Amino acid sequence: MATTETGPQAAPPTRALRGLDALNFTLADVRDGLGPYLAIYLIAVRGPDQGWNEATTGLVMTIAGVAGLVAQTPAGALIDRTRQKRAIVIAAALAVTLSCLALPFISNFYAVAATQSLAGIAGAIFPPALAAITLGVVGPRLFARRIGRNEGFNHAGNAVSAALAAGLATLFGPVVVFWIMGALAVLSIGAMLMVPADAIDDDVARGLDCPPGEESCEQPSGVAALLQNRLLLLFAVLAALFHLANAAMLTSVGQLLTHLSGKDHATSLIAICIVAAQCVMVPVAMFVGAKADTIGRKPIFLAAFGVLALRGVLYTLSDNPFWLVGVQLLDGVGAGVYGALFPIVVADLTRGTGRFNVSQGAVATAQGLGAALSATLAGLIIVSAGYSAAFLTLAAIAACGFALYLFAMPETREGAARSDDPAMPGAAAAVPAA
Repeated sequence: MATTETGPQAAPPTRALRGLDALNFTLADVRDGLGPYLAIYLIAVRGPDQGWNEATTGLVMTIAGVAGLVAQTPAGALIDRTRQKRAIVIAAALAVTLSCLALPFISNFYAVAATQSLAGIAGAIFPPALAAITLGVVGPRLFARRIGRNEGFNHAGNAVSAALAAGLATLFGPVVVFWIMGALAVLSIGAMLMVPADAIDDDVARGLDCPPGEESCEQPSGVAALLQNRLLLLFAVLAALFHLANAAMLTSVGQLLTHLSGKDHATSLIAICIVAAQCVMVPVAMFVGAKADTIGRKPIFLAAFGVLALRGVLYTLSDNPFWLVGVQLLDGVGAGVYGALFPIVVADLTRGTGRFNVSQGAVATAQGLGAALSATLAGLIIVSAGYSAAFLTLAAIAACGFALYLFAMPETREGAARSDDPAMPGAAAAVPAA
Protein backbone atom coordinates (compact mmCIF):
# COMPACT_ATOMS: atom_id res chain seq x y z
CA MET A 1 0.00 0.00 0.00
CA ALA A 2 1.30 3.45 -0.85
CA THR A 3 2.20 5.66 2.04
CA THR A 4 -0.14 8.63 2.05
CA GLU A 5 1.22 12.14 2.01
CA THR A 6 -0.51 12.94 5.25
CA GLY A 7 0.17 9.63 6.98
CA PRO A 8 2.84 9.00 9.58
CA GLN A 9 6.32 8.24 8.40
CA ALA A 10 9.22 6.79 10.34
CA ALA A 11 12.31 8.91 10.79
CA PRO A 12 14.81 8.17 8.00
CA PRO A 13 17.85 6.11 9.09
CA THR A 14 21.01 8.10 9.77
CA ARG A 15 23.04 5.92 7.38
CA ALA A 16 20.67 6.75 4.52
CA LEU A 17 20.94 10.48 5.22
CA ARG A 18 24.75 10.32 5.31
CA GLY A 19 24.62 8.33 2.08
CA LEU A 20 22.54 11.07 0.44
CA ASP A 21 25.11 13.65 1.54
CA ALA A 22 27.99 11.61 0.12
CA LEU A 23 26.10 10.75 -3.07
CA ASN A 24 25.29 14.36 -3.91
CA PHE A 25 28.87 15.39 -3.16
CA THR A 26 30.57 12.70 -5.25
CA LEU A 27 28.12 12.77 -8.16
CA ALA A 28 28.51 16.54 -8.53
CA ASP A 29 31.32 16.26 -11.08
CA VAL A 30 29.90 13.14 -12.73
CA ARG A 31 26.24 13.97 -13.34
CA ASP A 32 26.90 16.74 -15.89
CA GLY A 33 29.77 15.06 -17.70
CA LEU A 34 32.57 17.38 -18.80
CA GLY A 35 30.31 20.44 -18.84
CA PRO A 36 32.28 23.63 -19.65
CA TYR A 37 35.54 21.65 -19.74
CA LEU A 38 34.38 20.05 -23.00
CA ALA A 39 34.52 23.40 -24.80
CA ILE A 40 37.94 24.20 -23.37
CA TYR A 41 39.35 20.78 -24.23
CA LEU A 42 38.10 20.84 -27.81
CA ILE A 43 39.11 24.45 -28.52
CA ALA A 44 42.34 24.68 -26.52
CA VAL A 45 43.73 21.16 -26.96
CA ARG A 46 42.30 20.05 -30.31
CA GLY A 47 41.88 23.52 -31.85
CA PRO A 48 41.19 24.72 -35.40
CA ASP A 49 43.82 22.40 -36.84
CA GLN A 50 41.50 19.49 -36.06
CA GLY A 51 38.36 21.40 -37.04
CA TRP A 52 37.25 22.61 -33.61
CA ASN A 53 36.03 26.17 -32.98
CA GLU A 54 33.16 27.80 -31.08
CA ALA A 55 30.59 26.81 -33.70
CA THR A 56 31.58 23.14 -34.04
CA THR A 57 31.98 22.80 -30.28
CA GLY A 58 28.56 24.33 -29.76
CA LEU A 59 27.08 21.91 -32.28
CA VAL A 60 28.50 18.89 -30.41
CA MET A 61 27.11 20.23 -27.16
CA THR A 62 23.73 20.76 -28.82
CA ILE A 63 23.67 17.21 -30.21
CA ALA A 64 24.54 15.80 -26.78
CA GLY A 65 21.94 18.05 -25.19
CA VAL A 66 19.23 16.90 -27.60
CA ALA A 67 20.08 13.25 -26.88
CA GLY A 68 19.83 13.97 -23.18
CA LEU A 69 16.54 15.83 -23.44
CA VAL A 70 14.96 13.02 -25.50
CA ALA A 71 15.89 10.68 -22.65
CA GLN A 72 14.49 12.88 -19.86
CA THR A 73 10.86 11.75 -19.84
CA PRO A 74 11.65 8.03 -20.32
CA ALA A 75 14.23 8.36 -17.53
CA GLY A 76 11.60 9.81 -15.20
CA ALA A 77 9.13 7.08 -16.14
CA LEU A 78 11.79 4.43 -15.48
CA ILE A 79 12.50 5.87 -12.03
CA ASP A 80 8.75 5.94 -11.26
CA ARG A 81 8.39 2.26 -12.13
CA THR A 82 11.63 0.67 -10.95
CA ARG A 83 12.48 -0.61 -7.51
CA GLN A 84 16.16 -0.85 -8.48
CA LYS A 85 16.97 2.83 -8.21
CA ARG A 86 20.41 2.30 -6.69
CA ALA A 87 21.56 0.01 -9.51
CA ILE A 88 20.33 2.45 -12.14
CA VAL A 89 22.22 5.37 -10.56
CA ILE A 90 25.43 3.31 -10.45
CA ALA A 91 25.05 2.22 -14.09
CA ALA A 92 24.43 5.81 -15.20
CA ALA A 93 27.51 7.07 -13.33
CA LEU A 94 29.68 4.46 -15.03
CA ALA A 95 28.23 5.26 -18.47
CA VAL A 96 28.86 9.01 -18.14
CA THR A 97 32.39 8.49 -16.87
CA LEU A 98 33.42 5.96 -19.52
CA SER A 99 31.97 8.16 -22.29
CA CYS A 100 34.05 11.11 -21.14
CA LEU A 101 37.21 9.09 -20.49
CA ALA A 102 37.12 8.01 -24.14
CA LEU A 103 37.47 11.61 -25.35
CA PRO A 104 41.30 11.87 -25.26
CA PHE A 105 41.50 8.87 -27.60
CA ILE A 106 39.14 10.16 -30.30
CA SER A 107 39.08 13.31 -32.44
CA ASN A 108 36.50 12.62 -35.16
CA PHE A 109 33.47 14.92 -34.90
CA TYR A 110 30.96 12.10 -35.11
CA ALA A 111 32.77 9.97 -32.53
CA VAL A 112 32.95 12.89 -30.11
CA ALA A 113 29.26 13.66 -30.67
CA ALA A 114 28.35 10.00 -30.11
CA THR A 115 30.24 9.63 -26.83
CA GLN A 116 28.90 12.91 -25.45
CA SER A 117 25.38 11.96 -26.53
CA LEU A 118 25.72 8.72 -24.55
CA ALA A 119 26.85 10.78 -21.57
CA GLY A 120 23.84 13.05 -22.02
CA ILE A 121 21.43 10.11 -22.11
CA ALA A 122 22.93 8.54 -18.98
CA GLY A 123 23.03 11.92 -17.25
CA ALA A 124 19.26 12.24 -17.69
CA ILE A 125 18.90 9.56 -15.00
CA PHE A 126 20.41 11.58 -12.16
CA PRO A 127 17.93 14.42 -11.51
CA PRO A 128 14.79 12.26 -11.20
CA ALA A 129 16.67 9.44 -9.47
CA LEU A 130 18.22 11.64 -6.78
CA ALA A 131 14.96 13.49 -6.17
CA ALA A 132 12.99 10.23 -6.02
CA ILE A 133 15.44 8.55 -3.66
CA THR A 134 15.36 11.64 -1.45
CA LEU A 135 11.56 11.76 -1.40
CA GLY A 136 11.39 8.03 -0.74
CA VAL A 137 13.81 8.31 2.18
CA VAL A 138 12.61 11.48 3.97
CA GLY A 139 8.98 11.81 2.83
CA PRO A 140 7.06 14.88 1.63
CA ARG A 141 7.16 16.80 4.91
CA LEU A 142 10.96 17.06 4.99
CA PHE A 143 11.45 17.13 1.22
CA ALA A 144 12.03 20.87 0.66
CA ARG A 145 14.62 21.17 3.43
CA ARG A 146 16.37 17.97 2.34
CA ILE A 147 16.53 19.07 -1.31
CA GLY A 148 18.27 22.25 -0.17
CA ARG A 149 20.82 20.12 1.69
CA ASN A 150 21.27 17.90 -1.37
CA GLU A 151 22.01 20.92 -3.52
CA GLY A 152 24.40 22.28 -0.93
CA PHE A 153 26.45 19.06 -1.00
CA ASN A 154 26.22 18.96 -4.80
CA HIS A 155 27.65 22.46 -5.11
CA ALA A 156 30.31 21.73 -2.48
CA GLY A 157 31.35 18.71 -4.53
CA ASN A 158 31.55 20.82 -7.67
CA ALA A 159 33.65 23.42 -5.85
CA VAL A 160 36.12 20.84 -4.54
CA SER A 161 36.52 19.07 -7.89
CA ALA A 162 36.91 22.41 -9.71
CA ALA A 163 39.49 23.55 -7.17
CA LEU A 164 41.42 20.33 -7.74
CA ALA A 165 41.19 20.88 -11.50
CA ALA A 166 42.42 24.47 -11.16
CA GLY A 167 45.44 23.41 -9.14
CA LEU A 168 46.36 20.24 -10.98
CA ALA A 169 45.78 21.64 -14.49
CA THR A 170 48.81 23.90 -14.08
CA LEU A 171 50.92 20.77 -13.62
CA PHE A 172 49.26 18.22 -15.90
CA GLY A 173 47.13 20.26 -18.33
CA PRO A 174 43.40 19.99 -19.19
CA VAL A 175 43.53 16.16 -19.15
CA VAL A 176 43.41 16.26 -15.35
CA VAL A 177 39.62 16.70 -15.39
CA PHE A 178 39.32 13.15 -16.73
CA TRP A 179 41.26 11.74 -13.79
CA ILE A 180 39.13 13.60 -11.29
CA MET A 181 35.92 12.40 -12.91
CA GLY A 182 37.08 8.77 -12.81
CA ALA A 183 37.97 8.97 -9.13
CA LEU A 184 34.66 10.56 -8.18
CA ALA A 185 32.69 7.99 -10.16
CA VAL A 186 34.22 5.21 -8.05
CA LEU A 187 33.44 7.11 -4.84
CA SER A 188 29.85 7.75 -5.97
CA ILE A 189 29.24 3.99 -6.23
CA GLY A 190 30.26 3.55 -2.61
CA ALA A 191 28.06 6.48 -1.59
CA MET A 192 25.03 5.00 -3.36
CA LEU A 193 25.51 1.71 -1.57
CA MET A 194 25.45 3.57 1.75
CA VAL A 195 21.73 4.19 1.23
CA PRO A 196 19.97 0.92 2.21
CA ALA A 197 17.50 -0.31 -0.40
CA ASP A 198 14.84 -0.84 2.26
CA ALA A 199 15.15 2.81 3.37
CA ILE A 200 13.57 3.95 0.07
CA ASP A 201 9.77 3.84 -0.01
CA ASP A 202 9.17 3.39 -3.74
CA ASP A 203 5.55 4.58 -3.61
CA VAL A 204 6.42 7.74 -1.73
CA ALA A 205 9.38 8.20 -4.10
CA ARG A 206 7.00 8.61 -7.05
CA GLY A 207 4.68 11.00 -5.20
CA LEU A 208 1.85 8.47 -4.99
CA ASP A 209 -1.00 9.27 -2.62
CA CYS A 210 -3.67 6.56 -2.79
CA PRO A 211 -6.82 6.82 -0.69
CA PRO A 212 -6.68 4.64 2.43
CA GLY A 213 -7.58 1.02 1.71
CA GLU A 214 -6.61 1.10 -1.98
CA GLU A 215 -3.62 -0.93 -3.04
CA SER A 216 -3.09 1.01 -6.28
CA CYS A 217 -4.32 4.06 -8.13
CA GLU A 218 -4.69 4.48 -11.86
CA GLN A 219 -2.45 7.37 -12.85
CA PRO A 220 -2.05 9.38 -16.09
CA SER A 221 0.94 8.93 -18.35
CA GLY A 222 3.82 11.41 -18.21
CA VAL A 223 2.74 13.23 -21.36
CA ALA A 224 -0.86 13.41 -20.14
CA ALA A 225 0.28 14.60 -16.72
CA LEU A 226 2.12 17.45 -18.43
CA LEU A 227 -0.56 18.40 -20.96
CA GLN A 228 -3.43 18.21 -18.47
CA ASN A 229 -1.75 20.51 -15.95
CA ARG A 230 -1.46 24.02 -17.36
CA LEU A 231 0.82 25.19 -14.53
CA LEU A 232 3.19 22.28 -15.06
CA LEU A 233 3.23 23.10 -18.77
CA LEU A 234 3.95 26.77 -17.98
CA PHE A 235 6.73 25.76 -15.60
CA ALA A 236 8.24 23.65 -18.40
CA VAL A 237 8.36 26.75 -20.61
CA LEU A 238 9.99 28.75 -17.80
CA ALA A 239 12.57 25.99 -17.26
CA ALA A 240 13.40 26.07 -20.97
CA LEU A 241 13.84 29.86 -20.91
CA PHE A 242 16.06 29.73 -17.84
CA HIS A 243 18.42 27.21 -19.42
CA LEU A 244 18.31 28.85 -22.84
CA ALA A 245 19.70 31.94 -21.11
CA ASN A 246 21.98 30.21 -18.61
CA ALA A 247 23.53 27.13 -20.20
CA ALA A 248 25.86 28.91 -22.64
CA MET A 249 27.05 31.65 -20.30
CA LEU A 250 29.78 29.68 -18.53
CA THR A 251 30.93 27.89 -21.68
CA SER A 252 31.08 31.25 -23.51
CA VAL A 253 33.13 32.76 -20.68
CA GLY A 254 35.44 29.75 -20.88
CA GLN A 255 35.92 30.28 -24.62
CA LEU A 256 36.55 34.00 -24.06
CA LEU A 257 39.12 33.26 -21.36
CA THR A 258 40.81 30.80 -23.73
CA HIS A 259 41.32 33.61 -26.26
CA LEU A 260 42.36 36.16 -23.63
CA SER A 261 44.69 34.01 -21.53
CA GLY A 262 45.74 31.17 -23.81
CA LYS A 263 45.13 27.47 -23.48
CA ASP A 264 47.71 27.03 -20.72
CA HIS A 265 45.65 29.09 -18.28
CA ALA A 266 42.10 28.58 -19.59
CA THR A 267 41.39 25.38 -17.66
CA SER A 268 42.59 26.90 -14.39
CA LEU A 269 40.61 30.11 -14.94
CA ILE A 270 37.37 28.32 -15.79
CA ALA A 271 37.88 26.08 -12.77
CA ILE A 272 38.26 29.21 -10.63
CA CYS A 273 34.99 30.49 -12.15
CA ILE A 274 33.28 27.25 -11.18
CA VAL A 275 34.73 27.25 -7.66
CA ALA A 276 33.65 30.86 -7.11
CA ALA A 277 30.08 30.15 -8.23
CA GLN A 278 29.79 26.85 -6.36
CA CYS A 279 30.95 28.44 -3.12
CA VAL A 280 28.03 30.85 -3.45
CA MET A 281 25.61 28.08 -4.43
CA VAL A 282 26.16 26.12 -1.20
CA PRO A 283 24.64 28.72 1.18
CA VAL A 284 22.07 29.77 -1.42
CA ALA A 285 20.78 26.21 -1.84
CA MET A 286 20.71 25.69 1.93
CA PHE A 287 18.79 28.97 2.32
CA VAL A 288 16.26 28.00 -0.34
CA GLY A 289 15.67 24.60 1.25
CA ALA A 290 15.20 26.17 4.68
CA LYS A 291 13.00 29.11 3.60
CA ALA A 292 11.04 27.88 0.55
CA ASP A 293 8.11 26.88 2.76
CA THR A 294 8.19 30.23 4.57
CA ILE A 295 8.94 32.79 1.86
CA GLY A 296 7.31 30.88 -0.96
CA ARG A 297 8.61 29.64 -4.28
CA LYS A 298 7.71 32.57 -6.54
CA PRO A 299 9.76 35.43 -5.05
CA ILE A 300 12.84 33.22 -4.82
CA PHE A 301 12.49 32.04 -8.41
CA LEU A 302 12.04 35.62 -9.63
CA ALA A 303 15.32 36.50 -7.94
CA ALA A 304 17.02 33.72 -9.93
CA PHE A 305 15.77 35.07 -13.26
CA GLY A 306 16.68 38.65 -12.30
CA VAL A 307 20.23 37.75 -11.29
CA LEU A 308 20.69 35.71 -14.48
CA ALA A 309 19.74 38.70 -16.64
CA LEU A 310 22.07 40.98 -14.66
CA ARG A 311 24.92 38.53 -15.03
CA GLY A 312 24.64 38.51 -18.82
CA VAL A 313 24.83 42.31 -18.95
CA LEU A 314 27.78 42.55 -16.55
CA TYR A 315 29.88 40.18 -18.66
CA THR A 316 29.92 42.81 -21.42
CA LEU A 317 31.42 45.58 -19.29
CA SER A 318 35.02 44.29 -19.23
CA ASP A 319 37.29 41.61 -20.70
CA ASN A 320 39.47 41.56 -17.59
CA PRO A 321 39.75 37.94 -16.40
CA PHE A 322 39.33 39.00 -12.76
CA TRP A 323 36.13 40.86 -13.65
CA LEU A 324 34.76 37.85 -15.52
CA VAL A 325 35.50 35.57 -12.57
CA GLY A 326 33.86 38.09 -10.22
CA VAL A 327 30.70 38.25 -12.33
CA GLN A 328 30.62 34.46 -12.37
CA LEU A 329 29.85 34.61 -8.64
CA LEU A 330 26.30 35.58 -9.63
CA ASP A 331 25.89 32.15 -11.22
CA GLY A 332 25.89 30.87 -7.66
CA VAL A 333 22.67 32.75 -6.93
CA GLY A 334 20.72 31.88 -10.07
CA ALA A 335 21.80 28.25 -10.41
CA GLY A 336 21.67 27.69 -6.65
CA VAL A 337 18.05 28.82 -6.52
CA TYR A 338 17.02 26.89 -9.63
CA GLY A 339 18.64 23.63 -8.59
CA ALA A 340 16.98 23.67 -5.18
CA LEU A 341 13.53 24.85 -6.29
CA PHE A 342 13.06 22.80 -9.47
CA PRO A 343 12.10 19.49 -7.78
CA ILE A 344 10.16 21.32 -5.08
CA VAL A 345 7.92 23.14 -7.58
CA VAL A 346 7.39 19.95 -9.61
CA ALA A 347 6.45 18.15 -6.39
CA ASP A 348 3.98 20.97 -5.62
CA LEU A 349 2.34 20.63 -9.03
CA THR A 350 2.15 16.81 -9.03
CA ARG A 351 1.23 16.18 -5.40
CA GLY A 352 -0.68 12.89 -5.02
CA THR A 353 -0.55 11.92 -8.70
CA GLY A 354 2.13 9.23 -8.50
CA ARG A 355 3.86 10.82 -11.48
CA PHE A 356 6.41 13.03 -9.72
CA ASN A 357 9.44 11.61 -11.50
CA VAL A 358 7.99 11.28 -14.99
CA SER A 359 6.74 14.87 -14.65
CA GLN A 360 10.25 15.90 -13.61
CA GLY A 361 11.46 14.19 -16.75
CA ALA A 362 8.89 15.95 -18.93
CA VAL A 363 9.81 19.38 -17.54
CA ALA A 364 13.51 18.50 -17.73
CA THR A 365 12.99 17.70 -21.42
CA ALA A 366 11.94 21.30 -21.98
CA GLN A 367 14.83 22.42 -19.77
CA GLY A 368 17.25 20.31 -21.79
CA LEU A 369 15.91 21.70 -25.06
CA GLY A 370 16.64 25.21 -23.83
CA ALA A 371 20.13 24.20 -22.71
CA ALA A 372 20.87 22.40 -25.99
CA LEU A 373 19.79 25.35 -28.12
CA SER A 374 21.71 27.74 -25.88
CA ALA A 375 25.12 26.42 -26.89
CA THR A 376 24.43 26.65 -30.62
CA LEU A 377 22.73 30.05 -30.32
CA ALA A 378 25.65 31.53 -28.38
CA GLY A 379 28.23 29.93 -30.64
CA LEU A 380 26.64 31.33 -33.80
CA ILE A 381 26.29 34.80 -32.31
CA ILE A 382 29.90 34.78 -31.08
CA VAL A 383 31.21 33.83 -34.52
CA SER A 384 29.05 36.41 -36.32
CA ALA A 385 28.76 39.32 -33.87
CA GLY A 386 31.11 38.76 -30.93
CA TYR A 387 30.91 37.82 -27.28
CA SER A 388 29.10 40.96 -26.04
CA ALA A 389 26.21 40.41 -28.45
CA ALA A 390 25.90 36.80 -27.26
CA PHE A 391 25.85 37.77 -23.58
CA LEU A 392 23.25 40.51 -24.16
CA THR A 393 21.04 38.10 -26.10
CA LEU A 394 21.17 35.60 -23.25
CA ALA A 395 20.38 38.37 -20.74
CA ALA A 396 17.33 39.43 -22.78
CA ILE A 397 16.02 35.83 -22.73
CA ALA A 398 16.38 35.76 -18.94
CA ALA A 399 14.46 39.03 -18.68
CA CYS A 400 11.61 37.50 -20.71
CA GLY A 401 11.54 34.56 -18.31
CA PHE A 402 11.35 36.95 -15.35
CA ALA A 403 8.34 38.73 -16.85
CA LEU A 404 6.55 35.49 -17.69
CA TYR A 405 7.05 34.09 -14.19
CA LEU A 406 5.95 37.37 -12.60
CA PHE A 407 2.69 37.74 -14.51
CA ALA A 408 1.66 34.15 -15.35
CA MET A 409 2.95 31.78 -12.65
CA PRO A 410 1.21 31.69 -9.25
CA GLU A 411 2.74 30.71 -5.94
CA THR A 412 2.76 26.89 -5.77
CA ARG A 413 3.47 26.44 -2.05
CA GLU A 414 0.78 24.32 -0.42
CA GLY A 415 -2.00 26.48 0.95
CA ALA A 416 -0.85 29.61 -0.91
CA ALA A 417 -2.69 29.01 -4.20
CA ARG A 418 -6.43 29.46 -4.68
CA SER A 419 -8.17 26.28 -3.61
CA ASP A 420 -10.50 26.50 -6.61
CA ASP A 421 -7.70 26.69 -9.17
CA PRO A 422 -8.25 23.55 -11.29
CA ALA A 423 -4.61 23.52 -12.31
CA MET A 424 -3.42 22.89 -8.75
CA PRO A 425 -3.28 19.31 -7.43
CA GLY A 426 -6.16 18.50 -5.15
CA ALA A 427 -8.05 21.67 -6.07
CA ALA A 428 -11.27 19.91 -6.84
CA ALA A 429 -11.26 18.19 -3.48
CA ALA A 430 -10.79 21.53 -1.78
CA VAL A 431 -13.85 23.15 -3.36
CA PRO A 432 -16.83 22.95 -0.97
CA ALA A 433 -19.73 20.87 -2.18
CA ALA A 434 -22.73 22.83 -3.42
